[in-house]
Amino acid sequence: MSIKEIHAKSILRTHKRIDSWFISQYGMNLYRGCLHNCVYCDGRAEKYQVNGIFGRDIEVKINAIEILNRELRTLKGKKSFRNCYLMVGSGVGDSYQPIEKKFELTRKSLELIKHYKLPISILTKSSLIERDLDLLKQINEKNRVLINFSFSSTNDDISRIFEPNASLPSEKLQTIKKFKKNGFSVGVFLLPVIPFITDTIPLMKKTIEDFISIGINYIIFGGMTIKKGKQKDYFYQTLRSYYPELLPEYEIIYKNDKWGQSTQKYSMSIHETFNLLMKKNHIPIRIPPSLFNDILYENDTVSVILDQLDYLCKIHGKKSPYGFASNQISQLTQPLSSIKYNLQQIKGVGPVTKNIIQEILDTGSSQYYEKLLYRK
Repeated sequence: MSIKEIHAKSILRTHKRIDSWFISQYGMNLYRGCLHNCVYCDGRAEKYQVNGIFGRDIEVKINAIEILNRELRTLKGKKSFRNCYLMVGSGVGDSYQPIEKKFELTRKSLELIKHYKLPISILTKSSLIERDLDLLKQINEKNRVLINFSFSSTNDDISRIFEPNASLPSEKLQTIKKFKKNGFSVGVFLLPVIPFITDTIPLMKKTIEDFISIGINYIIFGGMTIKKGKQKDYFYQTLRSYYPELLPEYEIIYKNDKWGQSTQKYSMSIHETFNLLMKKNHIPIRIPPSLFNDILYENDTVSVILDQLDYLCKIHGKKSPYGFASNQISQLTQPLSSIKYNLQQIKGVGPVTKNIIQEILDTGSSQYYEKLLYRK
């Protein structure tokens, strides 16, 4: 393991619009690289430009708190600031990876965020988050905290192979119980499921049952990407060691797509399996409006719900106009309520979309959206 202390020029990342997966427009990188060393992590891919050997070499932004303080102060003073969840962590470095025990950049960031009175969202694979339960509880009581845990399954033996330095699923389940007991909303990202290993019906069924048994608030599902280059080479090396018989199957479903996506046929099949297993549970498969519609600006609430609706339609094989409409609404400067009865002047908003938007403005949600979200 190699640890390099660096001085960062910036910490906050600002996206063009609020992300409907995490309900966040702002995020941060405190570390570059991740000692969890998950075999499938696409942070290993060349496009992310993580220096050194991924999973072994870490860059610690030693001046992160000073920079973050300045950036948060500036951000909150801007007219363009949009209230939303601030994402603590990133795809190229878990905020609660083992090195956090020494440097405590995440805990210090939470202290700062508490001062600025911002709601936060955290995605982690580590039970180290329990260390900050006291601080997170204070933030949750004043603003709001979404705790998210990432799983590929709840099978410890498989996790030891593919997530060698992350907390075991059994440990994370116990941590979730503790956070639920303390009044937190906790979701899981069953993502990525590993083809032909954790995507089987028996294992997915067991995993979902484990989540439901501890009162999870939502389950977000997704497949695995394999980008050509370092990520693919490293992953295939592990397959050759543990599941060599699966290599031909992977060659069939991964065709070196630019984004590392599997074939549409495979992707549709695993989503169908997930939806079938979730059908009777009525647990949302995206972060539900009850956890964000009192935080977001009204246009952002509508945009997020339309984005989620777009996803929900497409995984059911339906055509959707909602994603385009969402993008157009995210660019508006005037409140939707001020043009509530002239919504069709917005590009991409037809009669059906107009009615859904009006319903969201009136009630905070949409019956059609809720039906897909909860699979009623």
